Amino acid sequence: MSSPVRATVVQASSIFFDTPATLDKAEKLLKEAAALGSQLVVFPEAFIGGYPRGHNFADQSPRGKESFRKYHASAINVPGPEVDRLASMARKYKVYIVTGVIERDGYTLYCTVLFFDPEGNYLGKHRKLMPTYRERLVWGFGDCSTTPVYDTPYGKLGSVICWENRMPLLRTAMYGKGIEIYCAPTADSGDTWVATMRHVAMEGGCYVLSPIQFCRRKDYPPPPEYLYSPTEEDVTPDSIVWAGGSVIISPTGEVLAGPNYEGEGLFTADLDVRGEIPKAKFMFDVVGHYSRPDVLSLTVNNRPLLPVTFTSSPSKIKDDEMDECKDV
Repeated sequence: MSSPVRATVVQASSIFFDTPATLDKAEKLLKEAAALGSQLVVFPEAFIGGYPRGHNFADQSPRGKESFRKYHASAINVPGPEVDRLASMARKYKVYIVTGVIERDGYTLYCTVLFFDPEGNYLGKHRKLMPTYRERLVWGFGDCSTTPVYDTPYGKLGSVICWENRMPLLRTAMYGKGIEIYCAPTADSGDTWVATMRHVAMEGGCYVLSPIQFCRRKDYPPPPEYLYSPTEEDVTPDSIVWAGGSVIISPTGEVLAGPNYEGEGLFTADLDVRGEIPKAKFMFDVVGHYSRPDVLSLTVNNRPLLPVTFTSSPSKIKDDEMDECKDV
């Protein structure tokens, strides 16, 4: 039986090209959220590593290649020292952390969400299945081997990133895993996003937490280091380039916190999974009594999709190589 949980969504900007400073900012925000009594804190999409808003990654000039080098350097390895630091923050403030990061795997970057528990354990990750539009120029594609839903004392916790939330089959897969606290970090601060989140909450009969960054042009490096497209002349240092709109939604579609479009902030609500979700599921359980598996069903391939697979184990390969050396 789960107990109520106080949850906070963070609306704040990354410090672009400066991951250590962004981690410092994350700790400051965690401390503030913990002071509010929060037990679950959710950060925006790409918070650690940065979202390259306004940047032209189609630029194949030396300047464009140098920009990618800096972005690659700002990403984090999973696992790695930045993951260890986030885990220590979770332990220090005794909170669950769900945060967007840019994950570096070799020379490919992924838009990823990481999960941590209050004991300081790194639980796992979700890689964004489908980068949106220009994101495909810079981010790799995830697969369904990283679509976890975790049992917690407060309910089943998982995440779907940004416009993945428009993919009905992915949502259905998450509902099939029993998700109850549905984290939806996003880069979409448009007028229709809150409606999308309310729909997801009612469709899934779950709480939805959607943090969004709030950024001004000055939160990104100045030109010429970072050229904001379409042209720098369109913006001033104080221009809002990412308007926020973070929200928390109940299983019946009620807005519990937010949306806010005025600046950075923490938005908090108390979630009662056992008290409220059964009421929502009474009328509509999308993968339960309101499903029709005799006519509509979904099969999910949750195996890792790897470009290269070796049939021998690494130790066997090493032994074979040593044997070849002995024969020379």
